[in-house]
Amino acid sequence: MRYLADLAGFESDAVARLQSAVIAACAQAFEQLTADHPRLEITFTRLSDRMEVSLAPRGDGLPVLGLNTAVFVPGTGGTGSPRRVFAGFDRTQYGTQNGEAVTRLTKYIGHVAPKK
Repeated sequence: MRYLADLAGFESDAVARLQSAVIAACAQAFEQLTADHPRLEITFTRLSDRMEVSLAPRGDGLPVLGLNTAVFVPGTGGTGSPRRVFAGFDRTQYGTQNGEAVTRLTKYIGHVAPKK
């Protein structure tokens, strides 16, 4: 994460927050792994407008990471309601992909997150 954030031109404080958030997400994901399902796939993606980190524990029936432990920060949209994010990231998405639980952390580069 540090490498991608450095390449994107983020300041050192923002880089440290992003790196800490990824470490926390991985630690939480590792706690959910079992002997029957001991694998966690972590994918780092750099796109022109954003960076994404996807965490996918491998195995049927494993919980989606972060649903009950994400950090709340004030939202920035017209509603003012809180949104779930890991500190430093602009968006956190939870869902399934190919039948497996996936948590995707997104940090936008050069602008704020798009409004929903």
